[in-house]
Amino acid sequence: MSASSSGIVAGLTAAALATVGYLAHQAAESLPAGLGRAAHAGAAPAAGTSKAPPVKKNPTALPGDSGKGARVVYSLRGDRVWLVAGDEAVSRTFRVDPSAVDPAPGSYSVTSRSNSVTGSDGVPVEHVVRFATVDGVVIGFSAAVEGSTAPAPDPKVRTGGIRESRADGDAMWTFATIGRTVVVVR
Repeated sequence: MSASSSGIVAGLTAAALATVGYLAHQAAESLPAGLGRAAHAGAAPAAGTSKAPPVKKNPTALPGDSGKGARVVYSLRGDRVWLVAGDEAVSRTFRVDPSAVDPAPGSYSVTSRSNSVTGSDGVPVEHVVRFATVDGVVIGFSAAVEGSTAPAPDPKVRTGGIRESRADGDAMWTFATIGRTVVVVR
């Protein structure tokens, strides 16, 4: 009888641990942007993390966990940006080509802008809007002067340019002035 009792106890213990692990994961995923270990600007994503598949439901819908007020919202999973006015109206949304280095989810501010420079990948870019730094790599939005978006980022080269079309770059340049909030969501 004691052998079967210990089997039952072991089974119940395993089920309890699995449940606690699942609930802890759910709680960590639903933390508000201002809480948790990834909330500060410049936080590096965990080593070995990779992009999740793109959002499939309605990729153009503004994410619900993207803050309030006038802001730029950047979705890491969807590779999409929303320009959101103070009245919560989306003035523009568009796809982007991600950088090789992702900023951690959280709230940032536009820290600097450049009308035209050479990107860290050697491509001439315009309307550069910078908002984060991850392990010395500056992260920002930009448009290639010749009008192309970026090729798939080389995982060996740590670049921070999030590429947008020239038309989207013009809209970003007009909207995202110094100090404008940029909210990064998964």
